[in-house]
Amino acid sequence: MTMRLDRKLMAALAALALAPLAGAEPSDRYVQDVMKRDFHAKGQAKMDRMEQDVVQRICTASNDRPPSGLAKVLEGDQMKTIVWPADGKLLGNWKEGAKIAWSGRGMQWNEDPKKPSGGGCYNCHIISPERESAGTIGPSLRGFGKISGYGIETQPYVHGKLYNAKAYNLCSHMQRFGHTDTLPEPQIKDLTAYLLATQSPVNQ
Repeated sequence: MTMRLDRKLMAALAALALAPLAGAEPSDRYVQDVMKRDFHAKGQAKMDRMEQDVVQRICTASNDRPPSGLAKVLEGDQMKTIVWPADGKLLGNWKEGAKIAWSGRGMQWNEDPKKPSGGGCYNCHIISPERESAGTIGPSLRGFGKISGYGIETQPYVHGKLYNAKAYNLCSHMQRFGHTDTLPEPQIKDLTAYLLATQSPVNQ
């Protein structure tokens, strides 16, 4: 990671990041041990999926409540990882975005890694009135464009949030689609359009 921290923040980072799961409940450590014991690499599902990066370790160790100063610095560091489209265009095809939002395929051991993954957005969000299936881990996205605005001031936030949600909320449970190479740039553009296009079912 490339960032500058004062001594107080560095001490907090060392205490949290260098001692994995420090302060976690015994049940949390047990779950981690069981997952590492019982998960076996197969196909594209490798053992590195069991390893948390520094940000994930800090959120686990602090029960998603890291020191506010540390969180702010690390969110800034995560913001630097966002790759913005070279052409400056943040919106793609909302119809393709709908397909991605409602697709749960990809990243599993028995799937072809060369084929595009879906976003699986319905697992965590209410998205549009077209389908009833929805999760409640994340906020409802119905009418997102109507509420947040369709303009260019909203587009960077949506694109960036899809690329790396931890840049906006360090302990967000949302997938970091771009940061983890789960979705390529065109698909992130399409999802952005799905949320913001006036003609998208999300905003009907």
